[in-house]
Amino acid sequence: MSMETAPVGRPRDPEVDRRIAQAALDVFAEAGWSGFAMETVARRAGVGKASLYLRWSSKEAMLADALTLRIGRVADVDTGTLPGDLTELAAQVLRAYAGDTGRAALRLTLEAATIPSLAGHYDAMRTAEIGAARAIVRRGIARSELPAGTSVTLLLNTLIGGAMMRALTSPADKRPMTARDIIRHARQLVDFLLNAVTTSALQ
Repeated sequence: MSMETAPVGRPRDPEVDRRIAQAALDVFAEAGWSGFAMETVARRAGVGKASLYLRWSSKEAMLADALTLRIGRVADVDTGTLPGDLTELAAQVLRAYAGDTGRAALRLTLEAATIPSLAGHYDAMRTAEIGAARAIVRRGIARSELPAGTSVTLLLNTLIGGAMMRALTSPADKRPMTARDIIRHARQLVDFLLNAVTTSALQ
């Protein structure tokens, strides 16, 4: 997706950019695309509307930048072991959906296809993320850390689904997770899943 940014007359303030990005995600999380407006974001961020139009030519471009800046992505990682790789994969998902941008990430999952100029960007992002996740499992199979017949899709659906359900089903006051909580929960998911996979293979 092409994100058009208007020329800027003076250097941008990273703190203002961060505040606007968070405000944009908060508004999107609460109101969805139908309620997403530059004026509302400006009020939430405590800046003038002109500050937004100096940076972005449209609300689509502003939201796309906010998503890129603030929401974590699932990426390939090679720690040298399958449990380590899967733990980091689960932790990435938990950071995205159980952190302070979690509600916006969930909203994006539901609404991306209906947002003009954003659907293609989201599809490309998701394709890259799925490819990265599949690479982790295939590497584990190649290193004989998983049985050769392991279903890559089923394993990933179970792991990523388990991480997302933690964010979806937790009460609002328990949804935010510390860095230590994220790693602990990711390890629990991976230990449970790999035990089930290896036990099934032995039967």
